[in-house]
Amino acid sequence: MKYRTIGTDPAHRREVSVLALGAMLFGSRTDEATSFAVLDRYVEAGGNFIDTSDNYAFWTDGGQGGQSEKLLGRWRRSRGIGDEIVIATKLGARPLAPGTSYIDNPEGLSAKVVRESAERSRERLGVNKLDLLYAHIEDQKVSLQETVEGFAELVAEGTVGLLGVSNHAAWRVERARALAASAGLPGYEVLQYQHSYLRPRTDVPSGLFPDGSLGSAGPDLLGYLRAEPALTLVAYSPLLAGAYTREDKPLPADYDHPGTPARLTALREVAKETGASVNQVVLAWQLGGPLPIVPLAGASSVAQLEENLAAVDLELTAEQRERLDSAVPVRA
Repeated sequence: MKYRTIGTDPAHRREVSVLALGAMLFGSRTDEATSFAVLDRYVEAGGNFIDTSDNYAFWTDGGQGGQSEKLLGRWRRSRGIGDEIVIATKLGARPLAPGTSYIDNPEGLSAKVVRESAERSRERLGVNKLDLLYAHIEDQKVSLQETVEGFAELVAEGTVGLLGVSNHAAWRVERARALAASAGLPGYEVLQYQHSYLRPRTDVPSGLFPDGSLGSAGPDLLGYLRAEPALTLVAYSPLLAGAYTREDKPLPADYDHPGTPARLTALREVAKETGASVNQVVLAWQLGGPLPIVPLAGASSVAQLEENLAAVDLELTAEQRERLDSAVPVRA
């Protein structure tokens, strides 16, 4: 396994594995025995960066979520896991009542919610301190100042380490970080957005964010990352839920555009040359690029995890990377 540093404050920064493990469906669609087996193998391979959320996976049973955090808590206790494993969680998108969702009835990012939701996550995970806590989705009904101060209070109290943000417009991320800096408060240092080799159309709303594609790391967000090298991007859904390789998983609608075929062709060519799978090339492309990106990939079996882990040691040549990066549609 390879590692990278997230965070800048010596008191809170952590060395994490370059491949993060998504636990979204652990304890719901992925049963406990399988979840434990995947977690055990990930740690055995040197992995130490696990991602969850307080709302995972509310859509599987029409509830409010919490299954993933609870399972991770049971796994931690059964294995004697301590602070050597970095568990990141999120708040803000938990439905306030069963049968609702983050779209019509989210918990939001008020100071009260930040405190109470973080406490519930700590209880479910069985930890005294959350290693990394994200603001999961935007809450435009609450001032950024209130949210920034609410998160900072938890850091000051020692119940949260690093702060992160997910699925926010780049300008709101910068505004929040500026507010924190001007007040001498800790700010967001880890960004979590959907990012893969294929590029989505940012003008087409996605299924997760029908009001706009805030979930994708578009040009603005990637440009922001280049300008702020201390930040880290944790890239969720790098393998597009199996759409690169599974015939029963078509590409999402926002990836259906003229630029996609050329990039798929280049991707398949490089996979053939390296003897790696298409998924492994996607992960290696992210891992070896110039931006500080940590792919966040889920796994519903140990076999899937093994395929993902092998990407950590896959080295693309400069020519292969250039071919992947420069793939464009052939003009008639």
